[in-house]
Amino acid sequence: MEEPAEVRVVRGQRLTEAVREDLELFGVAELQERLEILRSEIARVEAQLERKRAGRAAADALFGARSG
Repeated sequence: MEEPAEVRVVRGQRLTEAVREDLELFGVAELQERLEILRSEIARVEAQLERKRAGRAAADALFGARSG
């Protein structure tokens, strides 16, 4: 019997699924935990964004800003 192929997860798919979840199904403690996780993820994304911006600024300084 043939093994099923691995399901490929599209970038951002899990986040999209998470924001569509019915929050009515969660208890207070679960919602608080979810909020802590989301806040942590926001901080992680902001830090990565800042690193990307710094890298871009360094490249622009070295090679000149892109026009257009």
